[in-house]
Amino acid sequence: MTIPFAFDIGTAMLLIAVGGWMMVAQGTMVAVIIFVVYGLLMAIAWVRLSAVDVALTEAAIGSGITGMLLLSAAARLRQTEVTSTLPSFPIRLLSGVLCAAITSGLAVVVLLPADVAPTLAPMAMANLPETGLGNPVAGVLFAFRALDTLLEKVVLLLALLGVWSLAPDRLWGGVPALDSYAPPNDILVFFAQVLPPFGIVFAIYMTWTGASNPGGAFQGGTVLAVMWLLVMMAGVVRAPPISCLRLRWLLVAGPVLFLMVGLAGFALAAGFLAYPAGYAKPLIVVVEIGLALSIGATLGLLAAGPPERNHQP
Repeated sequence: MTIPFAFDIGTAMLLIAVGGWMMVAQGTMVAVIIFVVYGLLMAIAWVRLSAVDVALTEAAIGSGITGMLLLSAAARLRQTEVTSTLPSFPIRLLSGVLCAAITSGLAVVVLLPADVAPTLAPMAMANLPETGLGNPVAGVLFAFRALDTLLEKVVLLLALLGVWSLAPDRLWGGVPALDSYAPPNDILVFFAQVLPPFGIVFAIYMTWTGASNPGGAFQGGTVLAVMWLLVMMAGVVRAPPISCLRLRWLLVAGPVLFLMVGLAGFALAAGFLAYPAGYAKPLIVVVEIGLALSIGATLGLLAAGPPERNHQP
C-alpha cells in the first residue's frame, strides 16, 4: 500500500467518522463546529481528486460562509435551545434506510460507470484558446455557460432581499446587529486587525488568477466577505445600514457590469454574452473583478442577517 493510497483511505474514513459524529452531536454549536471541520476535510478530498476549483469553493463557501451562517444561527438560538431528544425508532430506521439507499445508488454510479460517458469536455477544450483563458472552469462559466453564471449572481441578490424582508417594517433600512451573537473580545479584535490585509491580498490573487489557474470571483469574493464579517463582528468597523446607497450600488455592480458586457456582445460579437475576438480574456477578468466585489458584499450581508436596530447617522 502506497502512502498516497493510505492517505486517501484515511481521509475517507475520517470523513465518515466526522459525518457520523456531526449527526449524533449534542448541542447545536458543537454540531456546527463539526460541520466546519467536515467541510475542510471535504476540501482536502477534492484536492486529492484533482478538483482544485471545487476544493476552493468547498473551503470558502461550504465551510467558510455556510459555517458562519450556521454559527450565527446557533448563537441566536443558544438561549432557547433545550436538551435534544433522539427521534423515535421508526424515524431513525427510515432515515437509515434512505441514507443506505442513496449511498448504494452513488456506489453503483461510481463502481459501474457507463462504457462511454457522454461529455462535451473535448469540444470545450478545443474552443478554449479562443477565450484566451487557461483555466477550463473559467472558460465554461464565462463563455459556454455565461447566462447560468449571470443568473447565479442574480439569485444571490434575491436571497439577500429575502433575508432583508425578515426585518420588521419599523427597522427597514436599519443595521444588522452582529454583536448580538458575537460579543467582541481581545482575541477577536486582534485577528480583525491583523488578518484583513492578508485576506484582501489573497482575495485579489484568487480573483486575478482565476483566468489561468484554479480560483475566480466566487472564491475571491468569499474571502472578502469573511474578512469583512471579521472586522464587523470584532467591532473594528460598524455594520452598514442596508439603506446605504453606496452599499446597494456595490451589490449590483458586478451583475450590472456582467449584463452590460453581455449586451455589448450584440454590437461587437455574435450575440448576447459573446466576446469580440482578442478581447475575451480582458473582458472576463474585468467582469470577475466586479463580481468578486459584489459577491463579497452580498455574502457578508447574508451572514450579517436582517436589520435589527434603527440606523443612527
